[in-house]
Amino acid sequence: MAELKLPADEAAIRELTVGDYVELSGRMITGRDAAHKWLLESFREEVAPFLQGTAIYQCGPVVRKNDDGCYDFVAAGPTTSIREEPYEADVISQYGLRGVIGKGGMGPKTLDALGRYGAVYLHAVGGAAQVLAAAVKRVERVFMLEEFGVPEAMWVIDVERFPVMVTMDSHGGTLHEEVERESRERLARLLGRETSRV
Repeated sequence: MAELKLPADEAAIRELTVGDYVELSGRMITGRDAAHKWLLESFREEVAPFLQGTAIYQCGPVVRKNDDGCYDFVAAGPTTSIREEPYEADVISQYGLRGVIGKGGMGPKTLDALGRYGAVYLHAVGGAAQVLAAAVKRVERVFMLEEFGVPEAMWVIDVERFPVMVTMDSHGGTLHEEVERESRERLARLLGRETSRV
């Protein structure tokens, strides 16, 4: 399993290919629908340094506020990524992202941006929200908490050995298209067999 320190440079990202298992350590930031839309309404100078060279995690976390006023992540499962397809390529280009983390993959516009700007799509395991939350070691700060609420706010987090898999790379590779193609072919074979029995 490869280890990747965030923020990362383009060369490190270009070395990753579809199928690589990676453990992330360092800083990343959460962002879902409201955050993506907000980031593109105008350039957000206050958030930009926290996005440069790192990954945006499409996640609506469950958090707990401690007596000392600090936050802990209780659950941190990935959101279905295709919802951000209208925005993601522009967020990558404008903010210098090196990674997008979510589940289910993204579309051709994002895939093109990964190649153009040197970024990857990283699949996080759905249904493992507490395991993923355990990799979050510290909440550094949060943007738009009052405006968006906990799930949609942008949480700047430090992670250690956060497990992901590269399913879309900067070379045009996409595991999601391969799986979809193989599934269609298998379905066609099964339907052909059923038809021949009738």
